[in-house]
Amino acid sequence: MFSMDQQLLIKLAQRNEDNLYRQRHLLQSPQSTHVQVNGKDCIAFCSNDYLGLASHPSVVASFRKGAETFGVGSGASHLVYGHSYEHQALEEELAVFTQRPRALLFSTGYMANLGTILALTGNKNDHIFEDRLNHASLIDGGVASKAKCSRYRHSDTADLLNRMKGVNGRKLIVTDGVFSMDGDLAVLPDLVNACQKEQGWLMVDDAHGFGVMGNNGGGLAEHFGLSIEELPILVGTLGKAFGTFGAFVAGSEALIETLIQYARTYVYTTALPPAVASATRASLKILQQETWRREKLASLIVRFRSGAETLGLELMKSTTPIQPILLYDDELAIKVGDRLRENGFLVGAIRRPTVPINSARLRITLSVKHTEEEIDALLDTLSGILTDLRGLVK
Repeated sequence: MFSMDQQLLIKLAQRNEDNLYRQRHLLQSPQSTHVQVNGKDCIAFCSNDYLGLASHPSVVASFRKGAETFGVGSGASHLVYGHSYEHQALEEELAVFTQRPRALLFSTGYMANLGTILALTGNKNDHIFEDRLNHASLIDGGVASKAKCSRYRHSDTADLLNRMKGVNGRKLIVTDGVFSMDGDLAVLPDLVNACQKEQGWLMVDDAHGFGVMGNNGGGLAEHFGLSIEELPILVGTLGKAFGTFGAFVAGSEALIETLIQYARTYVYTTALPPAVASATRASLKILQQETWRREKLASLIVRFRSGAETLGLELMKSTTPIQPILLYDDELAIKVGDRLRENGFLVGAIRRPTVPINSARLRITLSVKHTEEEIDALLDTLSGILTDLRGLVK
């Protein structure tokens, strides 16, 4: 009989053999496009800090002031004694920003998604319908629920409608807004129509849309002009374009009060540090006021796609800062990622189970702090590496 460690080491060895082993890299500098990782200076194309706010002086100053005023920790859950002035102010400002009556802070996006799904689907007569490419937190919410869970083909509203047909009971339709590994947009107007036709509730995790999409950074709800009646459950995270940490759910008075009462990931966890809320209030102002950030980011996306297509690199259909390059092979993706890092570029080498089998890719993310020259240098280096490696990996 093998010991626990022996059994675990066998499983880990197999994961490494399958080219699926994940490793951490030590960041030794502030979050930015120019970073030091494992003692090496690199240009990062793997951060979700799309608008460059993670190290913005005003955001840092607000964090510092919040810590000096309220201390470092919140001390308790929101419902015990941890709900501070900064939390309340941020929730009110997020409600105005999303054009919803109320917003509710969660400690992470994972907790927001899990807590919301479980709070809204409480018994076996409920039904959850999820896009097959949804984020793991949404999928895990469906798996953990007592409801019946069905996953429709990616962005295939006809398949969704077919699965919803004849179903009785509560129907919760759950989707990413911007799909985190592909960069494409959910077909929200079609999903709204499907929900109206079949009396479903639409829940959108717009983690990668807020700040980037919409004239004011309001995400896909603003981009598509969707009202609260059309999109009643709106989730956002603060650790991406906002540049800070945490998450929120925006919606009606009834929705938010339901989550306060029934979302276990809200009720039974310590509140975000007030300083994080303070910093986020600063980033929220910048995000809305400095529209040039979205304009520059849009131009960098065009530059990247044009350069990649010229070099014959296989892109996915994305108009967002998430710009995957398909390589298909897990081993090739690892090798290319390693070679890029040796040349001073950090990118994400994404493999199964994060993406479907035989769809390994480089997940390149763009930031407003990148320059056109840096994008050109990345593409030229990548093209050279692929020329060297292709044919060596089958």
